[in-house]
Amino acid sequence: MPWIQIRINANEQTAEQISDYLVDTGSQAVTFMDAKDTPIYEPKLGEVKYWANTVVTGLFDADEDMDTVVAYLQQQPLLKDQFHYKIEALEDKDWEREWMDNFHPMKFGQRLWICPSWR
Repeated sequence: MPWIQIRINANEQTAEQISDYLVDTGSQAVTFMDAKDTPIYEPKLGEVKYWANTVVTGLFDADEDMDTVVAYLQQQPLLKDQFHYKIEALEDKDWEREWMDNFHPMKFGQRLWICPSWR
């Protein structure tokens, strides 16, 4: 099944609330990504940290009316002033296999290789 995703620019104070908005509109999944290359080191137990420049992505069924989703998001007080988003269509893939393509054998030193079991 094809999908539609919406990406919304956020910061560490707004990311969680934007995630809640996406869930309220029927998002099947929500992810947080670093908009820049800023590391977050191990947070304290029970602490959740977001990046200063976070992209919050909501995943929707392809038949979802994204105009309704955007209209709902534009009405939220948190997003009224600065609501920057991008909507993209995603083709359906074998997602279980898709992530495996990013892992390759790696050589450490002269004789040590770390290889994924599927390679």
